[in-house]
Amino acid sequence: MQNSQGGGDNGWGGSPWGSGGNGGGLDNRSPPDIEELIRRGQEKLNSIFPRGGSGGFLFIIGAILILLFWLSQAVYQVSPEERGVEFVFGKPGEQLSEPGLHFIAWPMEKVELVNIEQRRDMIGPVGTSKGLESLMLSGDQNIVDVVFTVLWRVVEPADFLISVVNQRDLIRRASESAMREYIGRSRGEAVRTTRREELEEGVRSQLQAVLDLYRMGIRIDGIQLERADPPREVADAFEEVQRAQQDQEKYKQEAQAYANKLFGDANGHASRVREEAKGYKDRVVSEARGESQRFISIYDQYRKAKNVTRRRLYLETMERVLGKADKFIVEDGVSGSGVIPYLPLSGSQQAGSKGVASQ
Repeated sequence: MQNSQGGGDNGWGGSPWGSGGNGGGLDNRSPPDIEELIRRGQEKLNSIFPRGGSGGFLFIIGAILILLFWLSQAVYQVSPEERGVEFVFGKPGEQLSEPGLHFIAWPMEKVELVNIEQRRDMIGPVGTSKGLESLMLSGDQNIVDVVFTVLWRVVEPADFLISVVNQRDLIRRASESAMREYIGRSRGEAVRTTRREELEEGVRSQLQAVLDLYRMGIRIDGIQLERADPPREVADAFEEVQRAQQDQEKYKQEAQAYANKLFGDANGHASRVREEAKGYKDRVVSEARGESQRFISIYDQYRKAKNVTRRRLYLETMERVLGKADKFIVEDGVSGSGVIPYLPLSGSQQAGSKGVASQ
């Protein structure tokens, strides 16, 4: 049993300055021992933590680090162009995580972030070793060098994550397959010229159907045909064919213009003939109507005075007939009987024979 006069244990094993002390008084003759203070502090920690003071300190630091690590896994942020899919024991939740900060009970819950912005994948020689990926066979047995771009975006993030492992590789393969099938049913020249828009829409629709079959949660926004040219080895021959077709089209247009000119001239002539025929018809009909009206008026007069009308018609007829003929009058008694055997009337008219008068 310690003597209370000798300075009892105050938790530091004696005097705070390391001396026997005289009841806790200060000993100005010896400075404090720093190493002793550190040793006694460690002993104090050992009394609190059984493993010792340094071990307890490390335990606190470790616990803090574990807590920070857990918080880094449990708290996550979703950017505006992303959506988060939370998995509870591997099963996706029904609700998507909108942009902002979110909390999960890690490790029972995990989250996967999916970019929902539009993406572009170019299908063709870009990124390939020999460029054979772009060579396709058309329906008319021509080889076409095709390069196109697929525009797509994720609309169902959960399906996008769990349906297929390598999503972009599947999109490339399905896009190439759809393009090859459509070009295989089309003429090479039509693919390069007149059916580009039809080809883009047809490939987009077919590709969307394939991806929907796999339930990938992807929407194809469009297909852009970047190039549909003949292979480089036969490009010159195709250019010659293209120029020949352009010349053919030019000659067709010139022939059509000439035919239109001839057709217009023929239509104009036909219209003129029709107008002349119509005028002649109207004139003949008018004359016939006038004659008929004149005949009716004469007939009405004839019915009123038949003898007078007969005589007038006779005289008018004789006047119309004899008015255009040469007439000779032979007087009675000139040659006895008044008739000569032969008289050259034309010669007598020129000679102006005596006794003959011309009327």
